[in-house]
Amino acid sequence: MSVMSQPPASTDMSAIAETAEAALATITGAKAEIGRIIFGQENVVEQTLVTILSGGHGLLVGVPGLAKTKLVETLGTVLGLDARRIQFTPDLMPSDILGSEVMEQAADGSRAFRFIKGPVFSQLLMADEINRASPRTQSALLQAMQEYHVTVAGQSHDLPRPFHVLATQNPLEQEGTYPLPEAQLDRFLMQIDVHYPDLASERQILLATTGAEQAHAQPAMTSDELASFQQLVRRMPVGESVVEAILTLVRSARPAEDGGSSDLQKLIAWGPGPRASQALMLTVRARALVDGRLAPSVDDVLALAEPILQHRMALTFAARADGHNVRSVISQLKAKLG
Repeated sequence: MSVMSQPPASTDMSAIAETAEAALATITGAKAEIGRIIFGQENVVEQTLVTILSGGHGLLVGVPGLAKTKLVETLGTVLGLDARRIQFTPDLMPSDILGSEVMEQAADGSRAFRFIKGPVFSQLLMADEINRASPRTQSALLQAMQEYHVTVAGQSHDLPRPFHVLATQNPLEQEGTYPLPEAQLDRFLMQIDVHYPDLASERQILLATTGAEQAHAQPAMTSDELASFQQLVRRMPVGESVVEAILTLVRSARPAEDGGSSDLQKLIAWGPGPRASQALMLTVRARALVDGRLAPSVDDVLALAEPILQHRMALTFAARADGHNVRSVISQLKAKLG
């Protein structure tokens, strides 16, 4: 992720406001269309939209049966993206994701290699149960997520733009899985926790999905419109108070380097790097846009602290033995910031 700078003082705010107003109407329509298919996961839908509008990748974590796969399929349709799905398994090979070269023989008898593109050549890739693949296969996705191209047989192949990976992970089953390394976790802009729906939403799910006819999502925007909205997010201004809140939060989530640390920092084994600050700078803008505001507030920083930080830090053994967990530490850091 490249280093971001503040929009120049000469930015035409009226032009940004006009563009944002038009974008909001389209984004609101997209949220409504997703809501016709996905029930009881409003926060998950918002965070996923924020991830995509920020130009990043998301890790959806939840038990089976919570419509994670359905959500990604619906997003592909509603956002006008070419979406593909890969079911990650222990025997999945890198070539199954990236593609491979095959030798072809022409009519004149000559032979040549031709590259056959794998499913990674899509605009929205669903990596289902990503932690079931071997580290070798997981690393094949690493370059694509970070550099937006893949290298096969020494040749570089650019991926379509926009390009997003939405991976799912089951937190319960650990047998036959390969935990994602910290370097790859850091490539995900947000970790989005998917929880059980409430009673009213589950009743709606039952009635809407077990009848003879089921609703189907319709496109609400094009990939070109999405790309323009992603550029708009980067043009939105960020106030100094929000910048300070981001820096304070991220830096307080690291173990102190000078030996003198707060009680909370003594619980942290390792914490988020500058990429977390960059992620917050983007996502608070995108969240403001989704909510119909022209600039983010400190409340956006607090709302996105957990999905941005929780997969980028770990606690010490002593802290875990005392019953602390990452989410509780983040909550205490937020309380100090608020």
